[in-house]
Amino acid sequence: MGKRIAFTGGSGKAGRHAIDYLVAAGHSVLNLDLVPLENSSVYTLKTDVTDEGQVFNALTSHFKSNGYTDPSIPGPPDVVIHFAAYPRNMIAPDNETFRTNILSTYNVIEAACKLGVKKIIIASSETTYGVCCALGDVDFHSFPLEEDYDVDPMDSYALSKICGEKTARTFARRFQVDIYALRIGNVIEPHEYATKFPSFVDNPASRKRNAWSYIDARDLGQICDLCIKKDGLGFQVFNATNDTITTKVPTMELLKSQCPNVPITREMGEWEAPMSNRKIREVLGFKQEHDWRKYVNL
Repeated sequence: MGKRIAFTGGSGKAGRHAIDYLVAAGHSVLNLDLVPLENSSVYTLKTDVTDEGQVFNALTSHFKSNGYTDPSIPGPPDVVIHFAAYPRNMIAPDNETFRTNILSTYNVIEAACKLGVKKIIIASSETTYGVCCALGDVDFHSFPLEEDYDVDPMDSYALSKICGEKTARTFARRFQVDIYALRIGNVIEPHEYATKFPSFVDNPASRKRNAWSYIDARDLGQICDLCIKKDGLGFQVFNATNDTITTKVPTMELLKSQCPNVPITREMGEWEAPMSNRKIREVLGFKQEHDWRKYVNL
């Protein structure tokens, strides 16, 4: 049976594709966002998630405007997925990016836990690995990038995501609920294979900040669905990336040429993404549907 899901930030680049996947999988979704989700049957409740009162109210809202015909008042959803945030630096000043992102994450997690929601999924980021928004050309500490990596970013956006992960861990422990943080890689929409990937493949150095990794927005929806289905893990961090490196050169060869001084801590698969998704494959059963090579002529 499908779940009732409150999804914050569903009108954004990643959220709208994830919602499409979840609806197709049989779930009911309410989008909590400041702008409508266009071309969708999913209702958008205009919600400022930096206002905790609005969050508590939204999490006990009808999912559609005709919900008043139902015989009872709505309770909290089965699942809360929190994607709402400034999605990068340089949209707002650094302090506002940090304030908004961490306050909204705190509000959503606290409200969900106190309303009795047992499954919460939050968006973290590849930027936590410390290179994407670093000053100058810096190296990763080691490869592959896995969830036990010592994250040490330089920027306010990534710092807000680390604080979000710590908030999730705190509430998961206190309320004994499942909260899964997805370190989301560079999100690629279907049309972007034609517009972006040729330059990615032809200029590998340009992809170092993203660790030569990506996540298809539709596969991100699958990951959200798998998180919903997998219970009992408490607090977890998962890299949310596709399987393969975004180059024509095999992984070990590429890393040795582009990052010769960075240690490699285990033998990696021939085409394994340096921001490895091994954990979501082994723990959640993720099987990518959208390998970039299906869409790009090499």
